[in-house]
Amino acid sequence: MTDVQNQPDKRGIKIKKTGVTKVHLPFLISDGEKIQPVTAQIQFTVSLDKNLRGTHMSRLAEILTDWTSRPIKIPDVEKILLDALEKLSTDFATITIAFKFFVEKLSPVSEKKSLSAVDCEFIGELTRGGRMNFTLGLIVPFTSLCPCSKEISEFGAHNQRSVCRVKLSFKDFENISIEKFVRLIEAQGSAEIFPLLKREDEKFVTEAAYKNPKFVEDILRDIVISLRGEKNLSAFAVECENFESIHNHNAFASHEEKISSDA
Repeated sequence: MTDVQNQPDKRGIKIKKTGVTKVHLPFLISDGEKIQPVTAQIQFTVSLDKNLRGTHMSRLAEILTDWTSRPIKIPDVEKILLDALEKLSTDFATITIAFKFFVEKLSPVSEKKSLSAVDCEFIGELTRGGRMNFTLGLIVPFTSLCPCSKEISEFGAHNQRSVCRVKLSFKDFENISIEKFVRLIEAQGSAEIFPLLKREDEKFVTEAAYKNPKFVEDILRDIVISLRGEKNLSAFAVECENFESIHNHNAFASHEEKISSDA
């Protein structure tokens, strides 16, 4: 049969990324000793030499399918990319694996167990002969309560659900805990969010937020300070957004940093 993908192309354009997107597969994500089944949405691409007409996208699907039966730790992302470099004879590969990661929460008074969903991304890039660039993406929800509203009101204060979107880059890919960073980030809001709350828990969380008012800028700065304390980070980008309850707009703040190697 004619191999159309390997036909020569004379337009002289090397393509940086070509491959498959919106691939949905069951994966097993390993976070330390915990293994969590997830449904992942994947984008998987490689570079294409200027002399070739097309890449072999079925080989990308084969690589992904091979990984559905074994737990994936963050260092395994590099193995997936190495597979792509070899099986598609290319010099660059990148992958984004997006999934819901569930963190066990214990309600503060009744101590009822529940699971909180966090949007998570593994983003890896690898150039032949180089070291993988890996980014962990997280979207972490929490509660914020407005300090200004509390100060000027005779009683009460407006609060809202908020999220932090982070992109974390690392010096070392071993022993990275997703759950650790989720808990570190959510602790910087006015209060945590819980999927399951009894009446006594609701009272506790409402009062905890009232005692800990924070502007979106306060939350951002506290997250930045907490991330600066993580020795394995090489860079991070943070966005905080409050979905305002008494305005028709949202409050937003962002910041990014590179961390020096001797930090």
